[in-house]
Amino acid sequence: MTFLTTDLSDAHPDVQVADPILRHFGGSRTFSGPIATAKVHEDNVIVRATLETPGEGRVLVVDGGGSTRTALVGDILAGLGVSNGWAGLVVNGCIRDSAAVREMGIGVMALAARPNRSNKNGFGELEVPVFFAGVAFNPGAWLYADDDGIVVADHALI
Repeated sequence: MTFLTTDLSDAHPDVQVADPILRHFGGSRTFSGPIATAKVHEDNVIVRATLETPGEGRVLVVDGGGSTRTALVGDILAGLGVSNGWAGLVVNGCIRDSAAVREMGIGVMALAARPNRSNKNGFGELEVPVFFAGVAFNPGAWLYADDDGIVVADHALI
């Protein structure tokens, strides 16, 4: 599937467009799919558990509350995403192992890279609406990302 977020935004003026606060880290700079969500704080246990399940072309949106104190995704979790058919990860927080993640066939966008790992307590919520970058990310909505940014729609646009 090929698309440009600029064209989607022009053709569908009712879509949400994310504020440009996230950077590309993954090997796939263009990705899309239905949204799955995780809401965590400096703890990635449920992120890993989710990426261990079949992604079926979905995009996991992880709201880490914007914390830059720990990384929520690294090469092991991104690799799980690739192996299990996830199209991408959007992280309101940090990733690590950025050089390795850049070589993987998955879209990964995050605030920044940080070398230290997250906590492992298992706290967080799955499949709840999350809000960051000026956008409401609702489970089941569609996310489209490329070099120009992120567009979110209530339904598939293409």
